[in-house]
Amino acid sequence: MLKDKSLTYVSLFSCAGVGCYGFHMEGYHCVATNELLPRRLDVQKTNHKCEYESGYISGDITASEVKQQIYEEIERWETKGNDRVDVVVATPPCQGISVINHKKNSKEINRNSLVVESVEVIKTIRPRFFIFENVMAFQKTLCITPDNRIIPIGDYIREALGEDYIISGRILNFMNYGSNSSRTRTLMIGVDKKFRDNIAPLDLYPDYRKEKTLRDVIFNFPRLEWGEIQTNDFYHAFRTYNHEMRTWIHDLKEGESAFDNEDPLKRPHRNIDGKVVENIRKNRDKYTRQPWDRFVQCVHTRNDQLAAQNTIHPEQDRVYSIRELMAMMTIPVDFQWMEYSLTELNEMTEAEKKKIYKAHEVNIRQCIGEAVPTEIMFQIAAKIKIYLFGKRCDATEVNKIISQRDLTNRDSLTNFLKENPLDLDMASLMRITELCNARREKNAAFYTNKFIVNEIMGQLPTFNKDEIRILEPSVGAGSFVPFLFKQYESVPHVILDVIDIDEESIEAFNLLLDRIGVPDNFTVNCICHDFLIWEVKGAVYDLAVGNPPFSKLKKHTKEIDAALKDNTNHRTNNLAAMFLEKCMRCSDCVALVLNKNILATEEYADTRNLLRTMRIDTIIDFGRYGFTGVSIETMCMIVYPKQKPKDTSVYNMKYNRKLVRSQNYITDEQFPSFIIYRDEQFDKVAEKLEFNVFSVFRDRQITKSMTTSQKGDDTLWIIKARNINDDGLGITHIDNYDVFLPEQIAESMSVARFINDKNVYLTPNMTYNPRVIENLPDTIPDGSVAVLIPKKPIRLTARQKAFFSTSEYRRFYGIARNLSTQSINVDNNSVFFYGVLKDDK
Repeated sequence: MLKDKSLTYVSLFSCAGVGCYGFHMEGYHCVATNELLPRRLDVQKTNHKCEYESGYISGDITASEVKQQIYEEIERWETKGNDRVDVVVATPPCQGISVINHKKNSKEINRNSLVVESVEVIKTIRPRFFIFENVMAFQKTLCITPDNRIIPIGDYIREALGEDYIISGRILNFMNYGSNSSRTRTLMIGVDKKFRDNIAPLDLYPDYRKEKTLRDVIFNFPRLEWGEIQTNDFYHAFRTYNHEMRTWIHDLKEGESAFDNEDPLKRPHRNIDGKVVENIRKNRDKYTRQPWDRFVQCVHTRNDQLAAQNTIHPEQDRVYSIRELMAMMTIPVDFQWMEYSLTELNEMTEAEKKKIYKAHEVNIRQCIGEAVPTEIMFQIAAKIKIYLFGKRCDATEVNKIISQRDLTNRDSLTNFLKENPLDLDMASLMRITELCNARREKNAAFYTNKFIVNEIMGQLPTFNKDEIRILEPSVGAGSFVPFLFKQYESVPHVILDVIDIDEESIEAFNLLLDRIGVPDNFTVNCICHDFLIWEVKGAVYDLAVGNPPFSKLKKHTKEIDAALKDNTNHRTNNLAAMFLEKCMRCSDCVALVLNKNILATEEYADTRNLLRTMRIDTIIDFGRYGFTGVSIETMCMIVYPKQKPKDTSVYNMKYNRKLVRSQNYITDEQFPSFIIYRDEQFDKVAEKLEFNVFSVFRDRQITKSMTTSQKGDDTLWIIKARNINDDGLGITHIDNYDVFLPEQIAESMSVARFINDKNVYLTPNMTYNPRVIENLPDTIPDGSVAVLIPKKPIRLTARQKAFFSTSEYRRFYGIARNLSTQSINVDNNSVFFYGVLKDDK
């Protein structure tokens, strides 16, 4: 939670400031606003957006001096105690250029690269939040990066800013999110990762609502006579036009077009050399009288013309007035378009009004047509303020609250969730609930961080159906549920079945659900049952999503064994793998958080073989970000069980790296594991090596209590990973570190068979820096060292041993281990990759 402070924002490509006026309404201070055209910036000045005149910056943002002006304004505010800018809003020009035709449109791609300028400013400013608003195809539209690559804008934004921000991009029709007119646009929101446990981009999007009709929006505006400027409202007026054109639309009923008039003289036409030449009908909505009881169509820039799209009033022979357009775009009544106040304008003579109206009308109407609806930004501004100043807790504070209030007691937790005496945010309440689960260890339930769920939501499918069914097989505190509400808010009806084996978890979830509130389009069914033996009823689910338990099945029963008979993998007792298989049988799409070791360990070989037969759409590699305080590497795998393999998108959160590969390529059966970061360099090394040369052994018996620091005639030096030199050329004794094992104790151990065995080799066990040495006389390796046992007689040359220590091989090995940092023991699967150079036998 931030202390009380002045919230600030910077607006780029701000036009007349209509959209970001929503931040002004919420009390934010505009540090700087940049717009190319002075006449539009003048509108912002009349609304007193900036406290300093120097904050209004007119000019091309590609110019270094313009950027410098923005940075100087930020420095000015820093001297006032503002630590950093809170929000950057950017709405750069963007022309939709597809991958297919980009070579023919290099000029437009250059224009799209104004997005790159925005990204540069955001990287320099480092605001707490950023917002991009643009056309529907914005994320897929091409731009030129600073290093002259041509890539989709969405990919570039995530590539350039994803290291520091959680980013979400959604396509929304604004008429369902606060605007009073149809406007399908892209909203991309970034949140500083410092807030990742409590604020996710999806939290900040405007709320869904049913669209309004034209009748709802403008029906009560006074009727206008021909050429009238309404007495009490200067902006309720319209441009007159050739009187002949009035006959084209006069007799039209709602929804009818002048092109459909039977009389040729009442159809749009021109008189050329005394002949009537009819206009070509290019768009069906031109010269069309709009219906009262339909949603309001998109407001375009040329809304002053009859010939433009969707501009004709349902009853009157005119285009919409400026005031009506303002209502459609949710622009407040008190928004000023010029230096005169509304009162001053209304008091002018008719001649003065017409003169001023004529001078300003086109600029105002164009600004409205290009604007972001004010209500959209107002909602985002309000949500940011709530989350910044709301009461939220870090891990230390959560544990303190649990301890002080005895929340591990079921009744205490129930009362706490009902009353929320500390007025905590929902993320904190969910974290407390999960941590207080009295059976946490038994059920292996852990709190799923918000930013992880946000990443998953961005990859889930959209549905064009009236009803969908979603399954959450291990709901816990319900971390996924608020996000599912948001993700599928526009689907007419969603049936959400949530399951948990723990009765207390279901009870707590219901209390949290009461606080969240169930949207009208959702039906939530809470089921307390063991998912493994729960009988799936009804149609197949459209989506199964969640974070299943990671523990082992502790006890087999006849009921469980019967439920598992349809599983492919009978070698594993891991519950998550069992959940995955059942979900894949009962859902068209499965998105589960899984232990990353499912990609590689021998235990899951059968699971991987099953996955090879279906489409793995996405893998999100969370690394160790998954669970607070738990050293488990996790990922989300999104699978379509009924579809055939295609391409797989892989995103590494730690390195902010995204790649797309053929699924068959990264799941190639020639390797014992999936290799999700496989690339050409990996393949070049692989071509040089013969694999599956060694088996492996690792000691699990030597303990510290058995060892001595004193070397004797009857002791063996214990070789540890640190003793093996990084270059693989030898070993090093380490003072105050080396220990020894009495031979008498060693004789009874499994590892004893390798003592003085010249045919085996040693390598550090858990490392990304492999190196291999020959076994040493009168030594014994402990568990930090793996013993490589040739499957057939082989002697490694000096060149071969040195190769294991090269950057080339280490990069290869890191990719072979899927860039993991935990659980990278040299096991029966990974030892496969200790390959021998084919030309060095």
